[in-house]
Amino acid sequence: MVRNPTRLTPHRYVRSSAELANLMRRVAREPLVAVDTEAASFHRFVDRIYLIQLSIRRETAIIDPLTVDDVSSLGAVLADPAVEVVFHDGDYDLRILDRDYGFHARHLFDTRIAAHLLGEPAVGLAALLEKHVGVTLDKKYQRADWSRRPLPPEMLEYAATDTRYLLELREKLRALLEARGRLSWAEEEFQRLEGVRWTPPEANGNDAYLRMKGARKLGRRGLAVLRELVPWREQIAAELDRATFRVISNEALLALSATPPRSQADLEKIGGISSRLVAERSDSLLAVVERGLAVPEKELPRFPHAERHAADPAFDQAVERLKGVRNAAAERLGLDPGVLCPKGTLEAVARARPKSTAALGEIPEVRRWQVEVLGADFLKALGN
Repeated sequence: MVRNPTRLTPHRYVRSSAELANLMRRVAREPLVAVDTEAASFHRFVDRIYLIQLSIRRETAIIDPLTVDDVSSLGAVLADPAVEVVFHDGDYDLRILDRDYGFHARHLFDTRIAAHLLGEPAVGLAALLEKHVGVTLDKKYQRADWSRRPLPPEMLEYAATDTRYLLELREKLRALLEARGRLSWAEEEFQRLEGVRWTPPEANGNDAYLRMKGARKLGRRGLAVLRELVPWREQIAAELDRATFRVISNEALLALSATPPRSQADLEKIGGISSRLVAERSDSLLAVVERGLAVPEKELPRFPHAERHAADPAFDQAVERLKGVRNAAAERLGLDPGVLCPKGTLEAVARARPKSTAALGEIPEVRRWQVEVLGADFLKALGN
């Protein structure tokens, strides 16, 4: 039976340090806490955490970090090894909690990882809740702007549902993992997840334009124009604190580069550029295009030659043999082959050519549970 999530456990909207302190006193006594975050990279140039959702057995709260001065008490809960912190697909949440606050969780359960190891055909939160908890979620605000204030009640309610049923889902999936003898697999994955940290993205540098999808279709003159347009867009996005694609899309930048405009009338013929941008920024945009057109012929950019690797038939054959073992085991276990053992791990094993299961287990990419499930057959496939 599908339940109506809006009728259960009304959420608490925490907007002050005093309210957070009261909440954390209750949370600190609980062995399980579900956590989620909402950022706004889809809308803002500078991303940050704009909401933190939290649920314990009988309570769901939404913490507003824009009005709560100090959220360090939440960090203490996350770092407590006696508290199991439940996420769904927590990789990014953990990275931005580290980035914004330096928070690290010590005892994790990730329902998406659990679902993968159970061979679930759909591992999104909505699909899992509908199947295992009987709750249907509305995806209306999946890409909402969580930086806006005030947040309307329906957006807050939507945010609350991301953790409200997560503890119940954790119970269902944990029981299934235990029944299938895969709980230790999941626990190893959860331990690895504890080490996730924020890694700053590579600086765009002068060659960011070469990484844009579709840039290879441009001629060298078009690349010169694109090289000027990309940092121009970045500068405006930073000025407006708006996601770059909301200033002007990649497709529009490529169109500008392929057919460089020389006037405002030319600009207006190119799709994907807002009339407001044309009205307010046409002079600077046209000046940037002119800089690209003025680059001397001998200085026009080109794509670097791709690095070529010497063919290694023995390595390729080893990977194929390992893949055959992996695929057969995946079918037997009802798992996606990439979940059981991704391609990068197969290649690492083929490069190392271990002679024993102990040596196999020393390969950084290989999990202990993979050694148990695949080790003997991998060694046979490698001729050991």
